[in-house]
Amino acid sequence: MIVVISGTNRPNSKTRIVAEAAFAHFQEKAEEEVRFFSLEDLPDDILHIDMYDPEQQSLALRAIQEQYLIAPKKLFIVSPEYNGSYPGVLKLFLDACSIYAYKESFQGGKKAALVGVAAGRAGNLRGMEHLTGVLNYLQITVMPQQLPISGIGGQLEESGQLLAASQNALEEQVERFLAF
Repeated sequence: MIVVISGTNRPNSKTRIVAEAAFAHFQEKAEEEVRFFSLEDLPDDILHIDMYDPEQQSLALRAIQEQYLIAPKKLFIVSPEYNGSYPGVLKLFLDACSIYAYKESFQGGKKAALVGVAAGRAGNLRGMEHLTGVLNYLQITVMPQQLPISGIGGQLEESGQLLAASQNALEEQVERFLAF
């Protein structure tokens, strides 16, 4: 199973547009189940003083973890650039999910692919490197070919869809990940 993750909780984000486009490519090409998860759908009670106590952890978060982290073998993460890195909410999600069923969530041969989205010209390269370090620490193998999508505002048609060049690059990234 593959899960496509939109790595921000910002409503109506360009990251979600890219993640949904990747999800559509996976649905066309994958021979296995593909699921979509946006951090917009995280429960409100994920962050609290007792979040590191397994008995106090959000049951809604636990259900999300079981469906979107424990079940899949592959994670396709689309992450925007926030302050020179990836969003804090993505780190919070990973940290919160490290409390319950750590080994099942992160270890055991899981793989990940990264796509960076940025308004600037680097396409979140630095954020993808930071995220790679965290995922490697969690023993998730990250595909070496990362896809930076720079100047995202100029990569969208008036309809909100990705321009053909970005759509093609994303499709190639999906194909590489399916073969990874």
